[in-house]
Parts: sequence; C-alpha cells; structure tokens
Amino acid sequence: MIDGEPLTLSRLRGSVVLAVNTASRCGYTPQFEGLESLYRAKAASGFTIVGFPSNDFRQELTGDGEIAKFCTLNYGVSFPMAARSRVTGPHANPLFAAIASRPAPTGEEPSWNFTKYLLDRSGRLVARYPSSVEP
Repeated sequence: MIDGEPLTLSRLRGSVVLAVNTASRCGYTPQFEGLESLYRAKAASGFTIVGFPSNDFRQELTGDGEIAKFCTLNYGVSFPMAARSRVTGPHANPLFAAIASRPAPTGEEPSWNFTKYLLDRSGRLVARYPSSVEP
C-alpha cells in the first residue's frame, strides 16, 4: 500500500474490485473525485477501488508520500492506494502483469492513465474501461 503496509489478497477476498492505474498530473486526474464518490456509495455492498499510481506515462509524482498527500488533499481519496509501481511492460506489478496476459477486450495492459479493470467477487477479470470512461 502507499502507506508502506502490504496489500493482502485476503483484504479483497469476496469484494468486487475496480483496479485503476492512476497518475497525479494527467488530464484524467479529476476522475479521482468520481472514483471516491463511487467508492463511498458502494463500499458497504462489498465494492472497493484500488488505485495503482504509476509513472509509466510520465505523469506521476515521485514519492508515495507525495502521491498520498496529493490524492487526499485534492480529492479526499479514502479508497486503498497501492505503492507506486509499473503497470506496463515486463516489470509491471503482478496484478497488471496478469491483466496484460488476458485477451482483449477485458485484458491487455493499460494504454493510458485511469484505465479501469473490474474484477468480480471471485477475482475474475470481467470488464475493462478506457481512460475516457468516467467512474
């Protein structure tokens, strides 16, 4: 997690998860507001969002602390945020590497920031939403 704690799969077990690759300095960054609103509206029903900050498209801040502060102060983000990591290429974090190995239209690596991936309660990838789709 962005606060240094590990993100355990048991924490997500049984939840519907929206995994989003994020960046603090992107034209889509205001989507944090919609993501937070969606998270607050659906969290009680077993839905969660996990943000995955990445500089793969050269629009993310340098440090995890700086990213966390930006997200909290500017958008009130309270959903879990992973530590900054790669989401594309051979060094992608394990979740995004697994997503990239899946065929389109649900799989494939993100082509830009704020690509959203929906996983069902069993952890199966069921949908992919491009950056332009609002939360």
